[in-house]
Amino acid sequence: MRVGFVGLGTMGRNAAQNVRRAGFEMTVYDIRPEAVQGFLQPGVTAATSPADVLNRCDAVVTMVFGPKEVEKVLRGPNGFLSTACTGKLWIDMTTSSPSLMRALAKEFTSKGGEAVDAPVTGSVDAAIRGDMPMFVGGTDAAVERARPIIEAMGQLRRVGAYGNGYIAKLVNNQLWKIHAAAIGEAMVTAKLAGLDPAVWWEVMKGGAADSFVMQHDVPSIFAGHYDPSFPIALCLKDLSLIEDLMTETGTRNELTRATHDRFKEAGARYGMGAGEMSVCRVIEDDAGIDLRVEGNWIAPWEVEKQ
Repeated sequence: MRVGFVGLGTMGRNAAQNVRRAGFEMTVYDIRPEAVQGFLQPGVTAATSPADVLNRCDAVVTMVFGPKEVEKVLRGPNGFLSTACTGKLWIDMTTSSPSLMRALAKEFTSKGGEAVDAPVTGSVDAAIRGDMPMFVGGTDAAVERARPIIEAMGQLRRVGAYGNGYIAKLVNNQLWKIHAAAIGEAMVTAKLAGLDPAVWWEVMKGGAADSFVMQHDVPSIFAGHYDPSFPIALCLKDLSLIEDLMTETGTRNELTRATHDRFKEAGARYGMGAGEMSVCRVIEDDAGIDLRVEGNWIAPWEVEKQ
């Protein structure tokens, strides 16, 4: 099975590298020619468009910025839907709109293809290691066909029908972002009240306050870089999609809206390229303190593949 990959950004290029390490012959495409050139290696060829990728491959993976970008990959002049889809497998890993993606998948499958949604959670270090948890939706047959590719990149977590992966990813990121914003308030309060940040972190872990954000992301605050591998721009995109989903379902969303506002404030202060945990820096700066802690804090993008 030859695998295509569309989207070689921070997460995509590492995920694609793990597909290649698993022994798959590959064809890749990105709107940035330099990203494609930087990925070329034995067993990998470059395509000129998404349609060109699909024509050359049995299965194709997409991992792009958001709904507009993945819609262009499908419906654009040189998108997947402009060429033959019969017998092709499409695996999408983009954080996107469930309603849009279900419509795109219906169009793809109506032309004889199969579609699987597999958006990921974790950070760039999980993409590097190849152990990203992936929320996977689709028919049993399509998921089994996709399994070798998915398991080359991470952990397959089955969530039912196509589209459920996007829902799982959005509510996952909803909790992630709410906790990220809340951690800034808790850390600054603790320090102002006299509790050292390093001590605070050690005693919070393993208790009721623990989470992935506590374990994985607090060191980026201590180091002062706030993890730019996941920028504020992506956080705001995800939070907008989460609010859209909550509006569709009629769910109360006061906490989510407050979190969204805090991330908007962080983006306005520090720029859209600032790291996601800059949402905590807002509280630090307003309090006139910093939460730096001396230590060998390995940045997520510096982790070695295990």
